[in-house]
Amino acid sequence: MAKTPDGKNTSGRGQRDLKVKVKSARGRKLSSTRWLQRQLNDPYVKRAQAEGYRGRAAYKILELDEKYRFLVPGARVVDLGCAPGGWCQVAVKRVNALGERPGKKVGTVLGIDLQEVEPIAGAEIHLLDFLEDGADDKVKEWLGGKADVVMSDMAAASSGHKQTDHLRIIHLCETAAYFAFDVLEEGGTFVAKVLAGGAEGELQKLLKQRFTKVANVKPPASRSDSSEKFVVATGFRGSSDA
Repeated sequence: MAKTPDGKNTSGRGQRDLKVKVKSARGRKLSSTRWLQRQLNDPYVKRAQAEGYRGRAAYKILELDEKYRFLVPGARVVDLGCAPGGWCQVAVKRVNALGERPGKKVGTVLGIDLQEVEPIAGAEIHLLDFLEDGADDKVKEWLGGKADVVMSDMAAASSGHKQTDHLRIIHLCETAAYFAFDVLEEGGTFVAKVLAGGAEGELQKLLKQRFTKVANVKPPASRSDSSEKFVVATGFRGSSDA
């Protein structure tokens, strides 16, 4: 039987609609009221709260990893733009960064961001602009070598103009990809968020030149009304293949 992310059966008869309704308050925009109501009724939000994740986005990387298996014990992972930390939390468990799975290799999780991030057990968090000169060398020094996975859930600040926002996030994803080329181990994986909108061609071409497989996926945790999707590029060919 089908179940929601909170584990409840959705096929039973006579179930009451228990959705939380939010009344518009004076001074609150209608869009804010709708956002609040969606958050209160989102099963992924509820599940994240129950399971201790810092946001529903954690389930996006969980679902991607369930399909492609790149967060393996012993892997060295870099999370670009890691705030608030949900992806790092998932990676810590999956790569066994805390050594809680006896007999499994112990991995490393490195999160970097422009803003302060609350500490995460098992993850090393740094304030860093990955675009600055020498950022790749700093990351490799912190890791003690190259990364097996570079992942990014970053999104450019919204301008309110759909085409502009699309171009901005594609550019952000491309710069993240070039960073990954500098720090990834041969055979490594690059995972990043993009927005559907027609300008992804050059990004796809770039990734297909540098990885053996490139997939475009919209995980179940990604809201159906969102244009976001994720690119999962596996089998990095190595930095020498320019």
